[in-house]
Amino acid sequence: MERQNNRIAESARSGSPVRIAIRRLLTDRMAVVSLLFISIVAVIAMLGYLIAPDSTPYANDQHLQLTTLKPGTKVKFLRIPKQYDVKHRNIIGRMLFGLESEFNEFPFDSIYFDGSKVYAVEYNSMSVGDTILREFSIPEILYRSDLISNFKFDGNTIKTFFKNGQAVSIHIDDARQLVTNKHIVVRCFLLGTDRLGRDLLSRLIIGARISLSVGFIAVGISLVIGILLGAIAGFARGFIDDAIMWLVNVVWSVPTLLMVIALTMVIGKGFWQIFVAVGLTMWVDMARVVRGQVLSVREKEYVDAARVLGYSSWRIIFRHVMPNIMAPVIIVSASNFSTAILLEAGLSFLGIGVQPPAPSWGTMIRDHYGYIVMDKAYLALIPGFAMMLLVLAFNLLGNSLRDALDPREIEKA
Repeated sequence: MERQNNRIAESARSGSPVRIAIRRLLTDRMAVVSLLFISIVAVIAMLGYLIAPDSTPYANDQHLQLTTLKPGTKVKFLRIPKQYDVKHRNIIGRMLFGLESEFNEFPFDSIYFDGSKVYAVEYNSMSVGDTILREFSIPEILYRSDLISNFKFDGNTIKTFFKNGQAVSIHIDDARQLVTNKHIVVRCFLLGTDRLGRDLLSRLIIGARISLSVGFIAVGISLVIGILLGAIAGFARGFIDDAIMWLVNVVWSVPTLLMVIALTMVIGKGFWQIFVAVGLTMWVDMARVVRGQVLSVREKEYVDAARVLGYSSWRIIFRHVMPNIMAPVIIVSASNFSTAILLEAGLSFLGIGVQPPAPSWGTMIRDHYGYIVMDKAYLALIPGFAMMLLVLAFNLLGNSLRDALDPREIEKA
């Protein structure tokens, strides 16, 4: 048994520093749980509209009759074809942009038939006040009404005349059965609905896409600018280093949130603008870290050897220096990821971030924070809790990466 334990310990210490770091990371339970949670959220966000109950663009299918329904509420809908052609998309288009429904959906409590007419009692979540009765004809439920010129009902058969000259006859019992089977659906709102009657789960899923997108894009922008300026400052030294550090200190002296607000006022409000604004304010940390690491590495023997061989400064920086300082860059990137998510949520909460109807976790909290003092606090707590878990996962992963990539611990291994 002791020999087996020794072999396991020896195998854990063997291999390249990268493999040792990966094994150390995978032995950290919190890191594995955090990575698994982030991966699950990323997959859900990537699939987006394909798995969201409301697959319409921005999950913005509104039903004011269904405002602030409790989680688990089931509602019956009568589906009526729209009077125009709906644009169809392939699976990639549906996944990225959603797909407009081909039907207008009418929520109802009860429904009954009278001849060729269909009468539906509008859904009333409060079960108080006057009931609203809506009248529909069976042909307008089965077919697009803009294509129908007229219809006749003789007591047993409905004959529908279309504008193109065609006519369709259907027995009344078959027509009613078709309405019941094909045009009445039951939907369950697992997390309830928001103040505009939209499915909260669907908006939470699409909101996750925005939070992760702002993290990836903002961190990507900060990596490009921060690594470039930090590497140049640390390797060149002298006047170039002083000029870049002066710029870093100027940007550093301005509060991050104030800088983001100023940038959004300049480049505008919107989906892509907020990504760029957040990214342009996060490169300072990266530049300072990269500069410090380059300063410590530029005097190493392998860098002197590269100079003697006549390699250009750019090749030395990106082929020999950068690969040896990526550990702290990865750690700072993980921290910046959570910071970007919080910045986007804060700006959306203030109304200067992602604009409606695009669902953002910050916007969802802003729209429903007033319900916290009521019996519907979950409307604001659910997106807040989701954001807290995602930020916590990135912070825990960053801490684990810091320990796993620690050169002193790797040398001990």
